[in-house]
Amino acid sequence: MNNNEIAELYPPIEPFHKEMLKVSDVHEIYVEQSGNPNGKPVVYLHGGPGAGTDPQCRRLFDPALYRIVIFDQRGCGKSTPKGCLEDNTTWGLLSDMEQIRTHLGIDTWQVFGGSWGSTLALAYAINHPQVVDELVLRGIFLLRRKEILWFYQWGHTLFPDLFEQYIGFIPEDERDDVIHAYYKRLTSDDKALRIAAARVWGKWEGSMLSVLPDPAREEHFSSDEFAEAFARVECHYFENRAFFPSDNYLLENIDVIRHIPTVIVQGRYDVITPFEAAWDLHKAFPEAKFLVIPDAGHAVSEPGIRTALIEATDFFANK
Repeated sequence: MNNNEIAELYPPIEPFHKEMLKVSDVHEIYVEQSGNPNGKPVVYLHGGPGAGTDPQCRRLFDPALYRIVIFDQRGCGKSTPKGCLEDNTTWGLLSDMEQIRTHLGIDTWQVFGGSWGSTLALAYAINHPQVVDELVLRGIFLLRRKEILWFYQWGHTLFPDLFEQYIGFIPEDERDDVIHAYYKRLTSDDKALRIAAARVWGKWEGSMLSVLPDPAREEHFSSDEFAEAFARVECHYFENRAFFPSDNYLLENIDVIRHIPTVIVQGRYDVITPFEAAWDLHKAFPEAKFLVIPDAGHAVSEPGIRTALIEATDFFANK
């Protein structure tokens, strides 16, 4: 593929196996496999936290070459109980990944993650480097406090018109910590209040995923069915700083994984996970291939990002 070609997603496929896996006293998670049962194992980590998976995720991998493992993280997607925050931490998710890997009889696998999925992928690799063959990362999110504040507290910098709707839901006397104010409402006993807060939170994020607006996506992100679990789980993780022991946990431990073949894909105009995080990761991890997509935002649907990701998975499949 030359520099001017745009890669298309692989054709739609259906899973060859689906199951619910009990991972704790509280949670059961949805796990599926598609592609080639004897192919190269890859695990796909969705974003959010709390966004869940989508059938499109399968289409980033050559189904003839990959054994594609996809799961909905605790509290979202098809996993149950939906929207549950109890026993829902980053460390629990890392444990779930190991339980999935051993349950499926996989020795090592490629780890693919975008946005929050990149956070989780890095955390998993740092804690289990011996089982990670490669990393493919998009929309780098190190979940440092300044990255969370950039979008959820200071969003007026680039989008004052849309931010006004988001912050307008919160009374003026609580706007010094907008995330905490939303967290109180998203964990309220008042269901109507929870849903109302979730819809506003979801619409704000759904409006920013790509350089050009996507009304259908914005509607999905603010729908009752999607928004409540998504907003609750996401805000829960942000309120608790991903349960990391320090604000810069991932970069502080990056030396553990610098031997792992890695591709980093970042849209230049990504406003959800700003370029600075990807740049900081690149400087700390210079061995990784660092691809800046000059005309893209955050979403996989951006043609340049999609192309770079498929080129990366194709390359690793044929190593």
